[in-house]
This record gives sequence, C-alpha cells and structure tokens, in this order.
Amino acid sequence: MPDAVSGVAGGSGPSACEPGRSPWWRRWAAGKRWDVLVAVGLGGAAGTGARYAVAVGMPHPAGGFPFATLLVNVVGCFLIGMLVVVIAETVASHRLVRPFLGVGVLGGFTTFSTYTVDTAELVMAERAGTALVYLASTVLAALAAVVAGVLVTRRLVRVTRRFARRGSGTKGRQR
Repeated sequence: MPDAVSGVAGGSGPSACEPGRSPWWRRWAAGKRWDVLVAVGLGGAAGTGARYAVAVGMPHPAGGFPFATLLVNVVGCFLIGMLVVVIAETVASHRLVRPFLGVGVLGGFTTFSTYTVDTAELVMAERAGTALVYLASTVLAALAAVVAGVLVTRRLVRVTRRFARRGSGTKGRQR
C-alpha cells in the first residue's frame, strides 16, 4: 500500500518529521492562492453584512412569510446574472473580481441556508401551505432573476455599444 506522504509502496518514504522536510500543511498551503481566499473572505464579509442589514430592516414574525430572505435571494440572483455577463462577455477584468464579487459579496448576500431554515420554521409553525409557496416561489423567482439579470445586462451592453458607436462617428461634425 502506498505511503500517504510519499506515495511509495511499503511506507518507506520520507516522514514529515524528518529534518529539512516541511510539515504537510505547509506543503499543502504552498500551492494555494491566498489572494483569492482573502478576496472571497472580504467580499463575503460585505455580502453577509448587507444581508444582515436587510434582515434587520425587514423582520418577520415567527410563522410569518420571510420576505427579507426572498428579497435578498432574488436581488442577489439578478446581480449574479448581471455579473456573469459583465465578466464573461464584456470586459477583461482582474482575476480577483469574480471571487470577490461573485463568490464573496453575492455568495454572502444570497442565503439559501436561511431559506431552508425559514421553510422549516414555517412547517414547525404549522404553516405547511405557506412553506410550500415559499419553497416554490424562491426557486422560481431566483431562477427568473438570474435569467432577467443576464438578459437585461446583455441589452444594456448592446444599447451602450450602439450609443458609443454613434457618438464616436459624430465627433467633430456640426449640425
């Protein structure tokens, strides 16, 4: 059987405790992109802070419909759709933009874990019908929001490019 550290059969490979050999966690960490982790963490802090602000501003009573969670998930999905178009189809962006904005800010802002907890709380409050409406409406609205974000942004990009072409062709002319 291969040794876990060296991959050599029989366990005869060098140990992580040998002089001159760094511990496994240093070897693992050496290949990681820590700047991406920091970007995701900072973005996540911003996104979760914004989500918390919405939840505080729009509290719902126990057993009540969780409009704040629905709102952040739909708005976040719309913005994710927009971000995908901007990053993938329009501009060359820095490699940390997607981890910061997409995974960090918008990943922290949207909250499907709270969506699940809200659904469970509705069921426990004997509001199963409301829970089902919430389950379905969140998924459908979030998917529609992503599609809408993509379509709206593509349309805005087309209009902006068309406007920019017209504007650049009329410079220097007088009417």
